[in-house]
Amino acid sequence: MRIGIIGAGNIGRAFAGILARKGIAAVIANSRGPESLGGLVAELGPSIRAGTKEEAAAQDMVLVAVNWSKLPGALAGLPDWGGRVVIDANNPIEAPLFRPADLNGRASSEVVAGMLPGARLVKAFNHLPPPLLDGDPAAEGGRRVLFLSGDDARARAEVAALIDRLGFFPIDLGTLAAGARLAQFPGGPLPALNLVRFG
Repeated sequence: MRIGIIGAGNIGRAFAGILARKGIAAVIANSRGPESLGGLVAELGPSIRAGTKEEAAAQDMVLVAVNWSKLPGALAGLPDWGGRVVIDANNPIEAPLFRPADLNGRASSEVVAGMLPGARLVKAFNHLPPPLLDGDPAAEGGRRVLFLSGDDARARAEVAALIDRLGFFPIDLGTLAAGARLAQFPGGPLPALNLVRFG
């Protein structure tokens, strides 16, 4: 399975680093073009290459991690996702003000899903700070926990399998309406909780 990453900020880079350590092939893209990512991909190794957002979006599974205000532009013009899995690693807040976006009562993933026609969306990789996400998932003799949620059970299972392959312990929170709200920052009770599964 090849993975695409749209967004090369802190979360996108951390996710690419996790994949690189496992030798999983991925295409990473940002708004400035592949040339701007030369140093990053050289640092990460041969399994990660820079590409356009169209190339990243064409992979088997795609993680999106873009500043909230830039999401519509980052996803504009991409073709229908055709039932592929998209991992929403976004939170409706950004530096420097860290003022929550007005979502009219919806979970942020429900908003993102509306920008991704045909995608099977799963919320994941958004609740931990990038340094923890990029660190060793083996912690204190256990495995660091990552939460996920989504409305398609098979898509959740695919993302859970990836999380497990990367060395983390997946915890399925169910649908977006319920689970995404729990892991959403700000507002949910789970962000920044560094939990470890033993046994």
